[in-house]
Amino acid sequence: MNEKYARITREGLWDNNVVFAQMLALCPTLAVTSSATNGLGMGLASTAVLLLSNIIISSVRQFVSAEVRIPVYIVLIATLVTLVDMSLNAWAHELYKVLGLFIALIVVNCAILGRAEAFASKNSVFDAALDGLMMGIGFTLSLVVIGGVREVFGSGTLFANAHLLLGPAFSFLEMTIVPEYKGFLLMILPPGGFMVVGLLLAAKRVLDQRRAAKAAAMPEAATV
Repeated sequence: MNEKYARITREGLWDNNVVFAQMLALCPTLAVTSSATNGLGMGLASTAVLLLSNIIISSVRQFVSAEVRIPVYIVLIATLVTLVDMSLNAWAHELYKVLGLFIALIVVNCAILGRAEAFASKNSVFDAALDGLMMGIGFTLSLVVIGGVREVFGSGTLFANAHLLLGPAFSFLEMTIVPEYKGFLLMILPPGGFMVVGLLLAAKRVLDQRRAAKAAAMPEAATV
């Protein structure tokens, strides 16, 4: 894989992850991740907006003056969010009811406008599309992991009601991890979201530090 594309992929999934590195979109992250299913639904909706907004903004960047670029980006993103909102209402109504207001709030997701300004407006359509896709996948994975941890400890299930919220095609995701588990209610309440996010942030920092230490040790070993 081209080094540039490998870097874009790595940044979106890990190094510059929307939640665990940039600390953006924490409002929907904490609000909708009471289950892995909710997290997956919100992540897919956000990914669609990220991908399409990056493509469109990269395509029109040469025709938009610097003075009005931010209002233009916001209008484009708002249009895409409206289309996603209407699509979910039409074809995934149960998920639409669960996510509620947070679908519309994708418009003010700093990660989407940030990628439009920092990357899509300065790069080719293909590069912008890859960046939007990887950032979206990284965000989705973050929501699924947070929601999965909370759901397993909170109710002993994983991707519960996926066939109702996401459609029959997602029924294979549904699992009962701990049968007859009464659950730890705190994990699916707001405090549980803060606890899980904090622990996962700490875990990522530890992994990053170990990776950096390993990378620093490799040149030293090579010179011996």
